[in-house]
Amino acid sequence: MTQYSTALRDAILALACLASLLWLRPRIAGLALRRPVQLGFGLPAAAALCGVVRFALDPSWSDAHRALSQLGGALGLPLLGLAALALARRFDWGKATWTVLLLTLVGLLIGARWLGLESHYRLMLNLASLLLILAAGLARWPHRQPALAAAGVVALFLLAGLAVGTEGFIGALRRVDLFHALLTLAYPLLAWLLFALREPLTTQIPVKTL
Repeated sequence: MTQYSTALRDAILALACLASLLWLRPRIAGLALRRPVQLGFGLPAAAALCGVVRFALDPSWSDAHRALSQLGGALGLPLLGLAALALARRFDWGKATWTVLLLTLVGLLIGARWLGLESHYRLMLNLASLLLILAAGLARWPHRQPALAAAGVVALFLLAGLAVGTEGFIGALRRVDLFHALLTLAYPLLAWLLFALREPLTTQIPVKTL
């Protein structure tokens, strides 16, 4: 069934993810986590572009859209959570470590599917990824901006995934359209958070003097 409003929201989400990636890419150049971050933003962008085709042109793309969306949650978001933690804690993980982490995520996803626990696994993994993002932002306390950005990212993802979902309507508004709108805000904010965590702490906490 054609849903032009959903196709438009998917197109905007794809642009937001791609713009976030293009903006962030030169700011993390030279880091081993550059490719995992590209995958983290690239998967939801690809899923959203696939959604444009599905909802505007060809409903037979639903399987591909669903598969890419699931990969975005099972691989993309965890990689971004790990990248945020690595930047916040100054973990110098090399390419080999990131390859092992990616293969581990793939193996866990395959194992969860084989055991029939994929939906529960993806939920727990997404929650764990959001906890990593929040922990990364709080690691810069008392600098408030990273903490507030991390809290905003977590709130947007939780609101989209747990409170809104993708099935049915809220009044006259399709839930899936609101879901995409929330993610459109979440990914650029997450890109800014990664950039903020990349920057060294140079400012000093002000000390009151008499």
